[in-house]
Amino acid sequence: MTLLLCGPRGFCAGVDRAIQIVVLALKKYGAPVYVRHEIVHNRYVVEGLENQGAIFVKDLDELPETEQPVIFSAHGVPKSVPERAASMNLKYLDATCPLVSKVHKQAMLHERRGRHVVLIGHKGHPEVVGTMGQLPEGAVTLLETEADVDAFVPPAELGLGFVTQTTLSVDDTAGVIARLQERFPEAQAPSAESICYATTNRQEAVKAAADGCDLFLVVGAANSSNSNRLVDVALRSGAKEAALVNTAADIPYATLPKAGPLTVGLSAGASAPEVLIAGVIDALKDRYDVTLELAQTAIEDENFMVMRDLRDVPLTADDMAFVNGPA
Repeated sequence: MTLLLCGPRGFCAGVDRAIQIVVLALKKYGAPVYVRHEIVHNRYVVEGLENQGAIFVKDLDELPETEQPVIFSAHGVPKSVPERAASMNLKYLDATCPLVSKVHKQAMLHERRGRHVVLIGHKGHPEVVGTMGQLPEGAVTLLETEADVDAFVPPAELGLGFVTQTTLSVDDTAGVIARLQERFPEAQAPSAESICYATTNRQEAVKAAADGCDLFLVVGAANSSNSNRLVDVALRSGAKEAALVNTAADIPYATLPKAGPLTVGLSAGASAPEVLIAGVIDALKDRYDVTLELAQTAIEDENFMVMRDLRDVPLTADDMAFVNGPA
């Protein structure tokens, strides 16, 4: 088997920062630390943080009276959430990815300039809920497809501006944007690209590796938008089969040819830790004679700092070993 390992893959800077915030908060304030929703879309990460003393809740009203902090997830939250936390006298730490926050600011800028905001994204995704919640009700219209664009009737008295969810398929989104600009040439684009660098880089690496693969594996969770998009990209880019796997236990061996040399691609969504990727590689090596090749299309060196309140807390390799593996 030739195993094509994509790079970049796995954790992005925003996910890494969010997980660090929970770990550092536990070290500074002790357990428990509360987290509203999954900090990132990966059960392995969530369970690892639970083992360290994090408690995950769906809503702030589930919290007991406490002086312990509550952390908001990397996907971002509506403005009503920190307002509610303040009214409950809760200490909160916002782990929203800075690139998601940038989309929030772009949407608010459109609205301040008298534009109705179009958000291209997936209904119900936490990031979409958070972005729409930055503006008054009715100020944002969510569009998912080109058909949605065709059916869209904007408010007559306002201009238009658009932003996108950060984790979409670059190619799919380009089609929706093109259709939007064809129908509404006056629609204003955001001042900077909304789809984040990590999403784009991972999709480009998959495109480079997928053609001719008998199977393309993406390590990631079923509720991870960017991971699902990598599966789509692999299939469109020439992989014969593609599958999303949580762990090595999910590898669909039955889809592989029974004889002959095999080519398998491997990538991971931005919420998937390196330890799970290593587990998939080890499982394939246990079953096949594997030649490992790197399909590298970009180098990422971005680093998003945690908030000032946590910068005085030391972070060691052992603190992050549950996601990165032993140092």
